[in-house]
Amino acid sequence: MAQMVEFAKMNGLGNKILVVDMRGRSDRVTPDAAIALAADPATGFDQIMAIHDPKASGTDAYIDILNCDGTKAQACGNGTRCVVQALASETGRKVFTFQTVAGILNAEEHADGTISVDMGRPVFAWDRIPLSEEFHDTSRIELQIGPIDAPVLHSPATMSMGNPHAVFWVDRDPMTFELERFGPLLENHPMFPEKANITLAHVMSPTEMVTRTWERGAGLTLACGSAACAAGVSGARTGRTERKVDIIVASSPNRGKLSIDWRADDHVVMTGPAEWEWSGRLEPTTGQFERDNEAEALAR
Repeated sequence: MAQMVEFAKMNGLGNKILVVDMRGRSDRVTPDAAIALAADPATGFDQIMAIHDPKASGTDAYIDILNCDGTKAQACGNGTRCVVQALASETGRKVFTFQTVAGILNAEEHADGTISVDMGRPVFAWDRIPLSEEFHDTSRIELQIGPIDAPVLHSPATMSMGNPHAVFWVDRDPMTFELERFGPLLENHPMFPEKANITLAHVMSPTEMVTRTWERGAGLTLACGSAACAAGVSGARTGRTERKVDIIVASSPNRGKLSIDWRADDHVVMTGPAEWEWSGRLEPTTGQFERDNEAEALAR
């Protein structure tokens, strides 16, 4: 058995995150370990954020991201905030630069405990999102669920925030839609060769909207940071909102809020909270784990 590593069970607006410290090691958290951890109610998660030694100069760490089905994720905004909180608590620092497969992320913890993450620039080109068909304008593509003459969902805005997103505009609270039924169909639709995160968004005002997301590789999630970014950008891009908007995440505990700022330099900055729940140690090959202060591993 490989040597166990430290991890923390955390959440960002209810988005369930495991932050795993893989620094000083050359191995990875395996897909089998991720699937085993996701299956246990104690460690069930949406994403694993595995912190590795930096690969690029000027960065503090390389972050490897896994979904609960063991697949790789390119981006996770809520998870990045959790990493910042964990490292800020450990080091006393407030500003960090991370490398992910999607690129470089800069993040900062503020005095009030909220954390801002620069999620980079959105990508709108159809072949880079990617989509399987060419669309000149990806702010409104031809895709619908339901009868042709009365679709339940239609004409989503599509984009990439390091991972593919489709944002469907709805006229009421997203919690009233059967996203658990539509989500799998849309995530795996042939339009999305790399699958997609599916978000329902209801605009309340030019500075506020309510969202709910079916997350690629994770399913129904309490919150998704990159989806909030995609919704905020799509709102401004289609003239529904201003470039700075508060996203009320309908499925999160107490309908938590993220602030999305699509800045003039085209970067998208997300600000919100992170919360530590408990810590422990895990074996990155099998997913066997134990909580801190427990004499024996939890049954697996």
